[in-house]
Amino acid sequence: MTSSPSSPSSSDFSDPRSALLAVRHEVSKAVVGQDAVVTGLMIALLCRGHVLLEGVPGTAKTLMVRALARSLAVDNKRVQFTPDLMPGDVTGSLIYDARTAEFTFRPGPVFTNLLLADEINRTPPKTQAALLEAMEERQVSVDGTPRALPNPFLVAATQNPVEYEGTYPLPEAQLDRFLLKLTMPIPSRESEIDIVTRHAEGFDPRNLDAAGIVPVADAAALDAARASVATVRVGPEVAAYVVDLARATRNVPAIQLGVSPRASTALLATARAWAWLSARDFVTPDDVKIIAKPTWRHRLQLRAEAQLEGTSADGVLDSVLSSVPVPR
Repeated sequence: MTSSPSSPSSSDFSDPRSALLAVRHEVSKAVVGQDAVVTGLMIALLCRGHVLLEGVPGTAKTLMVRALARSLAVDNKRVQFTPDLMPGDVTGSLIYDARTAEFTFRPGPVFTNLLLADEINRTPPKTQAALLEAMEERQVSVDGTPRALPNPFLVAATQNPVEYEGTYPLPEAQLDRFLLKLTMPIPSRESEIDIVTRHAEGFDPRNLDAAGIVPVADAAALDAARASVATVRVGPEVAAYVVDLARATRNVPAIQLGVSPRASTALLATARAWAWLSARDFVTPDDVKIIAKPTWRHRLQLRAEAQLEGTSADGVLDSVLSSVPVPR
């Protein structure tokens, strides 16, 4: 995803599209140089999906989620994933109340709208699976009783791309639960100068009130936006193009496992959301190409020899996108 739809030029946020586009402007009051990642998070919200954020420490992942929640007028929580974290620490557990001689449910941090799962690959698979089950089912079951999670619900899970010691990498089946994998790059020189200047002038990332971030959308606006996205038309030639791209990934020698039909439907959903944010009521092949890498890069399983040769999932997708004919 190399670009982002333009923000509205006016301050009229009466319609859902203008409201969601204005979110990026509000987040930029606290986070500099990460517009594409913010747009990816909004696409995930529109598609009821979740996001895997990959970036080195210090690229404002926590600040971004907090600023996004503030601009959307929804709740957010953060969980630091560690090797000793238990499933109940995330989902909640039954607590015995001596006064009533009964067990009561104490909700975990997963009961929020935007959950930052920091360094998800540092916790054992059992705890990873507990969170991913909540992501898929939108509910938590404790002692046989299902408890629905709030709406909207988005998990932004982070992982460090350079540290591997003491980690438990997510297996392919669990990676497939994430709608998008977004990379958080080091800001450009100009953006980093802006960041340093803001801090020199007194910016405090722990005080979003002082940053001037105000709610420009809420859960109702998001529901209206989702209903509007569902009306975006997908022509048969675009649907066929998505399928041709998916089938092409299954025939690349460097790929051990290409994308699944679920990945095809995910790409169609994210392309519709991108088209809607771009103020169009139909999907074009360019929409598909723009959002293909964030939607598919984590779903490809490279062969070991290809990884040793320096082949990347993005490189394979670039090759696929350039080789599959684009419909007119």
